[in-house]
Amino acid sequence: MTEKNKSNDKNEIAQNGEVKKSEAHIIVEIIEYLPNAVVSKTIIKKSTGNITAMSFYRGEELAEKTSPFDTYIQIIHGAAQITIDEKVNTLRLGDGIIIPAHSLHHFHANEQFKMISTVIKSGYEN
Repeated sequence: MTEKNKSNDKNEIAQNGEVKKSEAHIIVEIIEYLPNAVVSKTIIKKSTGNITAMSFYRGEELAEKTSPFDTYIQIIHGAAQITIDEKVNTLRLGDGIIIPAHSLHHFHANEQFKMISTVIKSGYEN
C-alpha cells in the first residue's frame, strides 16, 4: 500500500460511521482483527437494509439468534463455520450463503475470518 493510500485509510469512514460514498476502498482492509474479539463496521445502513463487515478472531463466536430477514454472508478472508438450523456449513474465501429469515444460526471461528453481511429488509419475507 502506498503512503498516499495509507493516509486515505482514515478518511474511508464518514462521520455517520458508514464507509464514504464515491470513494474506492479495499473491502478486506476496512476491518481489522482484534485479539479475542468479534469486530463489526457498518458499510451502509438504511431503513431498507444494511451491509456490515465483520472480523472474528480465532476461537470467537456469536451466540445463536434469528433474524426476521434473509441475510447474505460472503467470506472475504479466512474460513468460517456457520450453523443454520443445526446444519454446519464451512465457508472459505469467496464462498457465500443465504441465511433464511427466521432460521436459528450462529458463527464460529475455527480460524480467524472476515465476512460481509448483507440484510435486505423487504417486508415481504416468506
